[in-house]
Amino acid sequence: MSPLTPLETRALRMLARREHSRRELEQKLSVHAESCETGVLASVLDKLEQKGFLSEQRAVEQIARTRRARFGSHRIVHELKAKGIDSHLIDNILPTLKQTELEAALNIWRKKFDHPSVSKEERGKQVWFMMNRGFSMETIQQVLAQADEEST
Repeated sequence: MSPLTPLETRALRMLARREHSRRELEQKLSVHAESCETGVLASVLDKLEQKGFLSEQRAVEQIARTRRARFGSHRIVHELKAKGIDSHLIDNILPTLKQTELEAALNIWRKKFDHPSVSKEERGKQVWFMMNRGFSMETIQQVLAQADEEST
């Protein structure tokens, strides 16, 4: 077995902390790969993928799992796209995100507000907060309706 290059060592350290998409890891390592020959970074990433150390599927699952407690599916999908995740992997995780959307939205709303709005201004603030968290208007309306039902 050949010794690891400094670039491979750095990549493995990053992957040991958390999962990364290929594009994300490539961006982080490109700063350190400037002194290397062209194509070295791509071959390091290819080797990591072949050995199973770099997996976009695991990155998608980890991001979705960790972000679900704080964000809606729109925001999570946006983050996945920003990290360069393939659209077919995003499409695969989307049904799971949609399935837990209402429950996550209710938990986030309860943690932040814990009471239904009494004025239009307060309701607007609640809607704005939930939209910034990446929830659809339909989900937000369901959350607010359920909160109104629970309070009566």
